[in-house]
Order: sequence, then structure tokens, then C-alpha cells
Amino acid sequence: MNSHPTTNSKPPLESILDMHLIPNLFNPELSKPSRDGFGKALVELGEQNPNVWVLSADVSESTRTHWFAEKFPKRFVQIGVAEQNMAGVAAGIAACGKTVFLSAYGVFSPGRNWDQIRVSICYNDVNVKIHASHTGLTVGPDGASHQALEDMAMIRSLPNIVVLAPADMEETRKAAIALAAHNGPGYMRTAREKSPVFTTTDTPFVIGKANVYRDGSDLAIFACGIQVYESLKAAEQLKGEGIDAAVIDCHTIKPIDRAAIIKYAKKCGLIMSVEEHQVDGGMGSAIAEVTSSEFPVPVYRHGIYNRFCESGEPYDLLKKYELDAEGIVKHAKEAMKLKSKV
Repeated sequence: MNSHPTTNSKPPLESILDMHLIPNLFNPELSKPSRDGFGKALVELGEQNPNVWVLSADVSESTRTHWFAEKFPKRFVQIGVAEQNMAGVAAGIAACGKTVFLSAYGVFSPGRNWDQIRVSICYNDVNVKIHASHTGLTVGPDGASHQALEDMAMIRSLPNIVVLAPADMEETRKAAIALAAHNGPGYMRTAREKSPVFTTTDTPFVIGKANVYRDGSDLAIFACGIQVYESLKAAEQLKGEGIDAAVIDCHTIKPIDRAAIIKYAKKCGLIMSVEEHQVDGGMGSAIAEVTSSEFPVPVYRHGIYNRFCESGEPYDLLKKYELDAEGIVKHAKEAMKLKSKV
């Protein structure tokens, strides 16, 4: 399970916009870590805007902030292993009129500096963008101590902050650029492991507006991060078994796309969430909050179920915890049973 899907060509853009994105059509050479998109975006932003600053907590190569540092050393600050200080310094620089990106591993930021993010950044509503790298299950051999599976729950409850979980490298690049244009605090999580790059430079990205990559009438699968691609593969398998599943890229966790959730709640009568995160407090919980007040339907939340996970190769871990396409198919069938109970 360590290899990626193979193909000879990419789908045309119109297939994405027409909601008929078919999995397994992507060149394996286009598999890249989503964090690469963040690093590319920083360089673009640095070239365009002299007010963009970047801070790192001694992990610049791992988070790809070293690309910015090499080109704009006077606007890069290496804080060291001091994530709490980093948040405070970022808030101070932002208070001087700068747009500041701070970057570290998700288990340390927001894992160790949540208080500083809350008070120095969110309470003061300053223009700081937090990049949490190496989030989710697929940090692999680093194991439970480095698997940030609670970060979205920690952050999305804070006032004033936007929360993003882009699906691939290209969407991450656009998400970082969109965060820079957004006035106020922002948070974005990315993965360490390579994953297929299936969106293009022309694929739409708007904060707060989910992308529908596949339409369907039986089940609506809302996914974020690398689970979007796995959900697309799962939807193809489900189609062969008579289940028509929509797949929605819910890249913005906050403000979540309420209109898309309500639309598919009404259309399908059943929503399934898929995320590389604890099921409690993450994207699925945010979706359930919308449906419970707007249009109640069953919401089957799939992710990590109240546990710490183990070390292993990234795609082996996805398989073990049933977050690969086959696992999503299995849980989708379980979700379908809820329809008969309504």
C-alpha cells in the first residue's frame, strides 16, 4: 500500500468543473507533499509583497520555509525550538503592519502554543497565518507523539480565525495565497507524505466555498486533506456496487460552507465525513453542527476514533485505520444503513 495510483494523463479541467472527476487518471510523478505547495506560495508572496514575513521553529527545511529564507533572509526569522515565543513574535511583527506566516509541526503549533495563539493572535485579531505541517496520521514512523490528530478541534473554536485543510500540493499553494489576502488570523494544516496532485492551477479555490468534484444522490462524502483523493477512489468503487456518492472537497473547516452542506443534506439525506483527524471536534463535527440546526440528517463521521495511533509507513497506516479508499468504502456501506433508520 506504499505506492500511488498510476496513469498516463491528467483529466481536463472541464471534468473537474463538471463534477465528473474520475480517479486513477493521474501521473504518479505528480505526487508531492502538500507542504511543498506552502513553500512555493511563500516565495510567490515574498516576490509580490515586501510586507510578507515568515517565522520558523527550527524546522524550516521540513516545512519548506527555507525556500523563502534563501530568497528573503531579511524577512525570515528563525525562532528556534520555541513555538510559544514564535506566536508572540509573529503577533508583534503583524502589529507593525506586516503579514506574518509562522510554521512548525502541528503537534507543537498549536500543540504547545495554543494560549499564545488564542490571546496574542486571535484576541488581538492580527494578521498572522499559522502553518501546521506534518499533521494527521501519515507522519509515519514518527508515531503518536508527532501525529497531530486534534489540531482542528483546538483551533476552530477560537474566534476570528479561518481554518483550512487543503487536499493536495496545488490547492495548498492557492490556500496560502488566499490566506495572505485574508485580513486576520488564519490556520492551515498540511501533510508530510507525498500524495497525488489532482487539482490544477485553474481549479477554483475560495475560502469558505467547498469544491464538488463528483455529484451523487445516495450519499454525500465531505472530505478534507489527502482524504479527498481517497474518497474519490472510494466513490468509483461504490458506483460499481450501486451506490451513487457525491464527493465534496471541504477545504475550509471554518467558515464552513453551510450552503453546500444543506444542499447535499437535502439531496442525499445522508452525509459522511472523512478526515485524517479525531472524529470528535473536527470537520465532521462542524458539519453535524450545521445539519442539526438547519436540516437534520444522519452524519456518519469517519476518521480516528478516540485513540492514539502507532508508527508505520504512511499508506500502511491509512489502510490499518481504514482511511484508504477500501476503508472508506467499508464505512460508506455502514453509513448507508443509517438511511433505513430515518
